[in-house]
Amino acid sequence: MRPLALTTFAILALSGCAAGATNAPAADIAAKPEFSGTLSILTKFAGEPLSSYFEKLAAAYERTHPGVKVELIQETDQSIKDKTKTLTASNALPDIYFTWTGNWAENFVRGGRAADLTKVIGPGTPWGRTFSKASLSAFAYDGKYYGIPLYNDGKFMGYNKAAFAKAGVKVPTTFEELVGSCAALRKAGYEPIAFGNKDGWPALHYLQQLFAYDVPPATLEADFRPQTAKLDHPGYLTALKQFKTLVTDCTGSREGTNGVLYTTAQEAFSRGKAAMYFQEVLEFDNATAGKGLEPADFGIFPLPVPQGAGGDPKTIEGAPEGYLVNARSPRAALAVDFMKFVTGLENAKTLSAPPYGQPSTVVGAVTEKTSSKAVFEGIELVNRAPRLAIWLDTVTVPEVADAWLSGGEALITGAMTPEKVLDSVRQASASAK
Repeated sequence: MRPLALTTFAILALSGCAAGATNAPAADIAAKPEFSGTLSILTKFAGEPLSSYFEKLAAAYERTHPGVKVELIQETDQSIKDKTKTLTASNALPDIYFTWTGNWAENFVRGGRAADLTKVIGPGTPWGRTFSKASLSAFAYDGKYYGIPLYNDGKFMGYNKAAFAKAGVKVPTTFEELVGSCAALRKAGYEPIAFGNKDGWPALHYLQQLFAYDVPPATLEADFRPQTAKLDHPGYLTALKQFKTLVTDCTGSREGTNGVLYTTAQEAFSRGKAAMYFQEVLEFDNATAGKGLEPADFGIFPLPVPQGAGGDPKTIEGAPEGYLVNARSPRAALAVDFMKFVTGLENAKTLSAPPYGQPSTVVGAVTEKTSSKAVFEGIELVNRAPRLAIWLDTVTVPEVADAWLSGGEALITGAMTPEKVLDSVRQASASAK
């Protein structure tokens, strides 16, 4: 799950309030670690079943290094945004902290808050060779490597095989077939697609995948940066209209989806009330954790490509997620040692397996034996994709992401037409140059 765009956060990350941090000595990430003191880490693993993962690792590391105390700050997908903003504003970022890819991580890099880890995690280093090259490059900026990729992720349509069978519906091969199947699924007693957009970003997931299908990759890449953005390709309007059709024809709440929580939609699918749910690989194991959807009835497929699409039909939306080391941490070398422990093969296999189901970026961690069938299938599709479309609210600057966010919400309610949504994004991009 993705963050809301936070313009205020970006300003804090790069503003003069960083002065206290930049006056401190730079982190020596290649030094021999001193195994003493308190090591702090901000995670996105609060709540069950994820919270115990870092708790167990911290305890194991402390047993091996009795002089070290690992302080965990465990936040949820939603709460970590406010926590990060607060810690950034007060120059109190922990030694290790969670990050998304794209502009979100780049803000920390440009603000001097992320340690350059090239010496220890670059592709040619012993540690770096344990990760997939694509996951490492997702956190590279100007030829330097800053992030520790913990797990990979991609977005797929999850579906209830029993619901499809009852409605006489086959897995759609085009976007038009997907929309066309919704009437039969509704008649069979199911909400065709569970969708909750109260937090705004779920709509952006649909839009980004459709943009990847409808707009050529080079054009998309240029349009994500205000300095080169034109946002004049007709594929944008096509994708916005396709999304509006899907919401109108396939979601249970129609225009009311802006008032529905993402987790409520998630529960509707896992209880067997909805036939489909657009979800991340990270959520696959949770989909069958309840009593409504049996593992044998859970299937996945990429959001189908619209007919005549002018972009890349093989692009999958997704990105790895990982951690940065505080550039001013006096315990940077210890932070690196701890993250090497976290990303060791056995711990990576545990992370990839139920009940966690977070597919590690460590080579050899995700297998048919270590992970559930759906997680393994999803990550195989992610790994085979020629390119990944990074989340729309992290790949671009916050001002533009905010415009997409509000535009998606207004498109759903009918307050704005696709043309007006695109115009508002153009204006935000122009002002951000």
